[in-house]
Amino acid sequence: MSATRLTGYRYSVYSRAARMGLHLAGIDHAYQEANPFEADVASQIRHPMGRVPLLQVGAETLYETAAILTWCDAMRDWQAPPMVQARAVQVGGIVDAYGYWPLVRQVYSHGWFRPAIGAPSDPDQLAAGLKASEQVLDMLEDLAQSGAVLTGSTLTRADCHLAPMIDAFQHVPEGAQALAKRRALSRWFDAIQTTPAFAETAVGTFPEPR
Repeated sequence: MSATRLTGYRYSVYSRAARMGLHLAGIDHAYQEANPFEADVASQIRHPMGRVPLLQVGAETLYETAAILTWCDAMRDWQAPPMVQARAVQVGGIVDAYGYWPLVRQVYSHGWFRPAIGAPSDPDQLAAGLKASEQVLDMLEDLAQSGAVLTGSTLTRADCHLAPMIDAFQHVPEGAQALAKRRALSRWFDAIQTTPAFAETAVGTFPEPR
């Protein structure tokens, strides 16, 4: 039995980010599925807030995606110039502070996920998310243009942190159109889709529309 176990939810972009980080680092691990939106399940997750992802490494427990990806970096002994490392952290900060809500909880949730599972969706939330995502995508486009991170050739924690959210976002036609307007970010996403870390963590990530 593996000494490393990831608890996640297949529809969680953050769980997929952690899975990508573990894949990139070549870390053998067990996986436990847990839906944090089910109260009886959330109470059993060893996260103080009942959330995922959560990584157990022997007797140690890590939560928060950035912390898990930091551990994965250390385990693969990632060496990069200081500015590249800083830019990778910057991408994660942008994603967490400004990107997750409009890209995922508004655009993807109301434009794809809720309709796919037969739940009610709110077109106003979709529209608000698309509007708010513009500045977020512009910030990420600038970083992709810099050549330090989001290159599509050398994967970093930035790719793991961002790719699942962009994948969810572009499932919605309006999201795909917004992404296509950012040439560097689009090139990056085209490239990362061909990587094993991305492709092999995609199974069962998105519900099929009814």
